[in-house]
Formats: sequence, C-alpha cells, structure tokens
Amino acid sequence: MQETGVRNGAFGADKFGFKNLKEVRWNLGTPQLYEYSLQAGEAELTVDGVLCAETGEFTGRSPKDKFTVRDAETDKTMWWAGNQSITSEQFQALYEDFIKHAEGMSLFAQDLYGGADPAFQIKTRVYTELAWHSLFIRTLLRRPETAELAGFVPELTIVDLPSFKADPKRHGVRSENVVAIDFARKIVLIGGSYYAGEMKKSVFTTLNYYLPAKGVMPMHCSANVGPNGDSAIFFGLSGTGKTTLSADPKRTLIGDDEHGWGKDGIFNFEGGCYAKTIKLSQEAEPAIYAASRRFGSVLENVVLDPATREPDFDDGSKTENTRSAYPLEFIPNASRTGRAGQPKNLVMLAADAFGVLPPIAKLSPAQAMYHFLSGYTAKVAGTERGLGNEPQPEFSACFGSPFLPRHPAEYGDLLRELIAKHNVDCWLVNTGWTGGKYGVGSRMPIKVTRALLTAALDGSLRNVEFRTDKYFGFAVPTALPGVPSEILDPVNTWKDKAEFDKTARNLVGMFQKNFAKFEDHVDAEVKAAAPDVKLAAE
Repeated sequence: MQETGVRNGAFGADKFGFKNLKEVRWNLGTPQLYEYSLQAGEAELTVDGVLCAETGEFTGRSPKDKFTVRDAETDKTMWWAGNQSITSEQFQALYEDFIKHAEGMSLFAQDLYGGADPAFQIKTRVYTELAWHSLFIRTLLRRPETAELAGFVPELTIVDLPSFKADPKRHGVRSENVVAIDFARKIVLIGGSYYAGEMKKSVFTTLNYYLPAKGVMPMHCSANVGPNGDSAIFFGLSGTGKTTLSADPKRTLIGDDEHGWGKDGIFNFEGGCYAKTIKLSQEAEPAIYAASRRFGSVLENVVLDPATREPDFDDGSKTENTRSAYPLEFIPNASRTGRAGQPKNLVMLAADAFGVLPPIAKLSPAQAMYHFLSGYTAKVAGTERGLGNEPQPEFSACFGSPFLPRHPAEYGDLLRELIAKHNVDCWLVNTGWTGGKYGVGSRMPIKVTRALLTAALDGSLRNVEFRTDKYFGFAVPTALPGVPSEILDPVNTWKDKAEFDKTARNLVGMFQKNFAKFEDHVDAEVKAAAPDVKLAAE
C-alpha cells in the first residue's frame, strides 16, 4: 500500500481494520485535492477557480436512513423516540462490508478536530472515497497544526464511501443509503450518498451525545461577537438565516452552524461555513457571495453556464439546497480562535410559512424554554430528501431534532440554566413570511430583520414600547426608527383580517398539540408560557 502526506505512521489505516488498500493520501491540502478531484472527473471548475460538484440522487440529508447502535449504554441514554436503532451485530456486519468494499481503493484521510475548545474537542479522522469530500470535511472541521499530525491518534473515525450500497436485510437499515453510528466504538459509517453534509452532521451528532455530561450545551446555532465582547447565538434550522444573519460586518463571526456553550463561554465546533446559495447575491449577502467565488471553496449542485462556467445562484433546477462550503477565514471579520465569552443575547430564528409571527419578539426565560423545545420553523424544499416544492411547517425540538441523541429536555434544562446564570436576553425572530401565508404574502425583508437584530444586540430594543401579543403572549415592539410600524404587527400586513385571525388560531393549536409530548418534562412556568387558544379567541 502506498501512503503519501503527513501522518502518524504508528497509527495508520490498518489500526481501523482496512486491508489491501491501494493507497492512502493523508491530510492533503486544497491544491492537491483540487487536482485529484478534477483528474477523477468528480467536479469541475467555475470561472473563479471554485470546485463545483454534483451530489446526484441525494441533494440533502436523509434522516430516515440514519441509525445508531442500541447497546447496554445507549439503551438508557438515547432518545429513541427521535432516533432509529440497529444492533451491534448489524453494525459489525456493515463495518466488515465497508472494509471489504474499500479493498483496492485509494482513500483520502484527514485528521481534524471537532471543537475549538481544547478541553472539549474530539479528534476526528475521516476516510473518504472522493477527493472533493476530503476537501469538504477539511474545510468544515478544524485543522490541526502540521506538527500535530505526526502524533495524531483519533477518538472518532468516519468512513465515507458513496459507492457502497447497504443491504437492508443484512444490515437492518431502510435502503441502500446509510449513516450508522456506534457511540461505544466511536465509529460512523456513511454509504450510498454523495451529499457531503452527512459527514459534518455526524460529528455534530457525536458531540451532542458526549458534551452534555460535561456540562456543555451543544447547539445548532450560529454565533458572533460585538466589539465589546458581547457574544450572541442564533438558533435555527437550515434556511432560516443562521449563516446570513451572523455574518454581520460590524461583529466578529464565531461560526455559522454548530457551537458549544460552557463555563468559559461559547466555542465553534467547526472551522468552516456551509451556506445555502439559492438566490445568493452580492447585494444582499456580500461576504458569503465573495467567499463562494474564491479558490478553496466547494460548491454543491450549483448550475454553471456551460460556456463561461459562471455560477447561476438563482437556478434551483438541481435542488433548492445548493450549497457553498468555505473556510471561516474567507469571511473578513471571522474569529481566528472560534471562541468568545458568555452570550448577552440569544436569538431563535423561525421561517414562519403562515405569516403569523411578528418580525421580532422578546421572550421571558420560560417562553425561551418553550420555544426552544418547540423549535418551530418551515422546512425549505431540498434541505431534506422527500420534500415537495413548497415549505412545510415543522416543529424540530431544540432547532435540530435530527441531531439529538439525547432527550430534548436534557438540552432544554441545560439551556435554561445557562440563560438564568448569565442573564441572557432572548428573542424570537421571524425570517419567513409577512402580509399573508406562503404563496400569498412575501418573504420578510432582510433589511428589516437586520435592523431589528442590530437594535436587539446593541441593547436599544430593550428601551422601546412593547405590546403583549394576544395569540402568543410574548412582548412585541410597537415602533423602531427605520422600520415600518405596520410590519411589526403582522395583522396590519394582511388584507383579510379575519383570515389572519383564523390562521393565527390554527398555528396556536399546532404549537399546543406539538408540545403535549414535552409537558411531563417541564415545570408549570414553562407550561404557562404556551400560546393560549382561549386568549386568542377573545
């Protein structure tokens, strides 16, 4: 077997069980991975020298194909209502078949860190079949110094073989596509999908499992910090604006997707960003646009002009979930450490497809717990496999239900403790629709959202007059300089006021029905923070 690149010679691929590999290419940098990818026909170059790849059948995650080994430990600690299980024997059969499938292959290996805080990071080794997948994960996780690679011993190993096809009968899975996790052995096996995002989310899921026991809150959120050290976190599912809104030219970006919150403040899990690019424009999102047109970035499923290789970010014909992966340092004001102090503000982003939620609302601590466990937003077409062309309303616990190995209440309790301990202001922001539900109204203007967020983060929004929303009970500002007053009260943006009332009541009912499963896990104060249909009927 040939081996190239800097590596720990005493802890090679054989330690994982690989046999008869043709070659392992260790810890290659961007230029080499570009070359291998282009030579193999995996991708093509854009006019800007960006690598652009297609992911084929899978253009997003497939949560129904994700499985965790159920053993004596996970049987007690996993949230099985939100996760699917396989046996240790089925995982072993899958592992053996992965090893067999890899024989004769040339694999790419990256040694990386998940987590910017050395006290809580996990050493991660990722073997990939494709060069562009190796570049992707090298971009998304945190890269050790070259000197550290010679002694690198992984704690978590991910094997990503898109050409592998699982056998549902033999492996206990649903289809030929599989993501299988064994927390005891710290192994993740990914097969059947060319969508690179499965790798990064496997690291996130792993940290979500291990960190709560260490008193660290893992979060599906972006984060930034102001000039005075006032950090802010932004919860939200894909498409709600985490990446866009945290990339604020007046604040330092900590990261755009995954963070931990512990005794010393917040820290990024990653070393890169993974931004949606559908409708990406230089005017609306200049930093992300510029980063997506630099050598070293990776585009997924973006349509290119066949003659000029100019990317068309408005074309969603392959998927609405077009993506750009780029190093964090491509954002001019990004943090080099990936760490910041305790947050002053917590923002929950919801793309409300019903057009009922106000553009911003202030939450009490109990309301914050309620809305965190509810995790209301709208799924956007293409983010996950099997969605239609229209967004679908979704309640995703902790704004990241697919990535929660433990019961949502564990994360909710941790968050509530941290909010109380550090006196954090909490906000709910609607980045969805105004003036009517999806198909009637229009998307909330990003300038309005930015203006409201700026006022929230700099403290000025605390001092304005608020009204109590009659449907949800939270506090809503009545006026803010530079923001049209009518947009602050959603009913004023609807032509049909009776239809608004009906839609709002329906949404209140949906919140209550969804939260029923959490009522045994929260106290009376959180239960009382629920929107009230009786109040809404007055």
